[in-house]
Amino acid sequence: MLFSVHWVLQWSHYYELGDYVNVALTVLAAIFCVFIGFILIRQDKSLLGNINGISTLSSIFMMTTAAAIGGLSYFVFAEIPAMNIWIISTVADQTIWLASVFGVTITRLDWNLIAVNGYKVEIILACTAIESIALFIGIITSANAPFKRIAPAFFVSVPVIYGLNLIRNVFVVDAYGMTWFGDPETSFYIAHTVIAKTGSLVALFVIAYAVLKLLPEIIDMIDGILNLVMGVFRHAG
Repeated sequence: MLFSVHWVLQWSHYYELGDYVNVALTVLAAIFCVFIGFILIRQDKSLLGNINGISTLSSIFMMTTAAAIGGLSYFVFAEIPAMNIWIISTVADQTIWLASVFGVTITRLDWNLIAVNGYKVEIILACTAIESIALFIGIITSANAPFKRIAPAFFVSVPVIYGLNLIRNVFVVDAYGMTWFGDPETSFYIAHTVIAKTGSLVALFVIAYAVLKLLPEIIDMIDGILNLVMGVFRHAG
């Protein structure tokens, strides 16, 4: 229930950024958190039993564990100023370094401010990919699987997401500063909201597929939650 309060307060932030995908996701997350909280408060044995051989209660436990670990991983950087500054500054440094590898000149103006061709871009927490990283950390560590499968799942997700995000930052900043798609504002919108967002979704889908192949326990968790949702609708009917 507390998670639902947090998520329902986030939609306006993403709306101001024009990130309508995350607006929808935060609202859905809030609704889903209320749903799970309601089920657990009711402790309805007809819904929390075994459905098709899958323990719904164990699926909920795994999912809430993932939410707790993932949430902690995110809030450490979102709410602790020193950690927030550290991760943003580090990503800014590494974005500048990677840009130099690609032959792109990015100027450092401040700990969180960089520029290309005189056009300034502020690096914020969302530019660090910590949200996606925290999500995968939570899901992977919640799986009841041996370390020999958890470790590969971690390495094909977290470091890959971090590296791809640095490439994304270089692309967006260079496209904006060099006005690849017309004027600066249009270039930023196309590079950041259209191309980078689409590329991120495709990359996350591929990474998620790889993680699911390594940790099929996550699929069992998803099946358990889906069965719970279906059970609720059957009872309501």
